[in-house]
Amino acid sequence: MFPALFLSHGSPMLALTDSPARDFLRGLGRELGEPSAILVASAHWETAAPAFNSVARNTTIHDFYGFPPALFAMRYEPPGAPALAEKAAAMVADAGLPSTIDPERGLDHGAWVPLSLMYPAANIPVLQVGIQSQLDPAHHVRLGRALAALREEDVLIIGSGSFTHNLARLRRDGAEARQPPDVVAFADWFDTAISEQRMDDLLHYRSRAPFAVQQHPTDEHLLPLFVALGAGGATQAAERLHTSAMYSSLRMDAYAFR
Repeated sequence: MFPALFLSHGSPMLALTDSPARDFLRGLGRELGEPSAILVASAHWETAAPAFNSVARNTTIHDFYGFPPALFAMRYEPPGAPALAEKAAAMVADAGLPSTIDPERGLDHGAWVPLSLMYPAANIPVLQVGIQSQLDPAHHVRLGRALAALREEDVLIIGSGSFTHNLARLRRDGAEARQPPDVVAFADWFDTAISEQRMDDLLHYRSRAPFAVQQHPTDEHLLPLFVALGAGGATQAAERLHTSAMYSSLRMDAYAFR
């Protein structure tokens, strides 16, 4: 059975720029093998209630601006998974959460950037589920738990966000390789809380983790981690698969929840 994953997708330029995180993702697909389908909870699809895209073939959403033409020329358009979308929506509804189907949406860069590195052939069916940024981490753990049984059907569940995400602090100068101490302190606290299975601390990270609001002025980029946590079994030990940083303050950590 595939683990549920949390991946930091970083800047869209991750698709083109060499970095330790890019190398990690390019090897991760080979290490895991190919699932029957992939379900991604992306920080870049925010919905009022859980929504699943249901299309015959995904389109590539370039939901950004100011990047080079080569990035806008990229396409990642795997098959969709309409039947799986209907099933996932029903599972979420059975768990007491409202759910909807979106018959048009493709893949935003939170999904297609990491998947283009992991599974470049674009031959595995992919669907997305929206996050509810107006709701708390506990809601997203509940959403992940509602979807967890899909892992028994060889579905790879991915939460795609960012371990830290304050775009105002990104650096592209000679100091970009040096992580600020507050970034390190937050990441170390969060990793320890995950490894020690301190669920209450994790669910209340914004008031308990050091420098939490500085690392996540809004928390939509961390909420996918809680979906993965729920889908993988919130009381189970986790494995940190990767740790690095880009642009000084953008942590690219990744976790597997089993």
